[in-house]
Amino acid sequence: MTTYYAPTFSSKQFHCIHCGVYAKQEWAELAFRTYSDQISPISWCHCCHCSGISYWYEEKMIVPADSPAPPAHVDTPQSILREYNEARAIFGRSPRAAVALLRLAIQKLMIELGENGENINTDIKSLVAKGLPVQVQQAFDYCRVVGNNAVHPGEINLNDSPDMGQHLFNMINFIVEDRITRPRHIAALYGKLPEATRSAIEKRDA
Repeated sequence: MTTYYAPTFSSKQFHCIHCGVYAKQEWAELAFRTYSDQISPISWCHCCHCSGISYWYEEKMIVPADSPAPPAHVDTPQSILREYNEARAIFGRSPRAAVALLRLAIQKLMIELGENGENINTDIKSLVAKGLPVQVQQAFDYCRVVGNNAVHPGEINLNDSPDMGQHLFNMINFIVEDRITRPRHIAALYGKLPEATRSAIEKRDA
């Protein structure tokens, strides 16, 4: 899974908000004509790949809507894609609201993985009993704890620590990669083996 570099004020390279390509970015201050040719507090950024332009005020992207979070994994189930994309669209304005949406996405993802989706903690326990790798369990628990603090504020203040919410997008994409993409890819490769070979393997493991 490719590392995502979010659009960041004054950075020379990041994943473009328009084309999604990791590309060189050029910056300039927006000027407006008056009797003194004043410089505007707004900066603009030009993507050298697609020529898309974004506008920034006080080091935050204002046009298009600030979305400093990675796009959904290509294999993200349709059942959670709406919540993921909505969370991504509002994260810059309200990290807590975005994380609350991602918590709902995690519950729906549990259903995709064969759990009931009613209690994330119980579902994680069930997946661990079925052999869930420790790294994936920790990713799930990160999502659970941060998500719960968005709905029921506790020790984590997401407005003060928005980076914790931003990592949640990466965690969900990691889980999709491990639980959905890799098994699908391996199954596709295994299916290309000769039928006689697969039959012999099945007899061996019977």
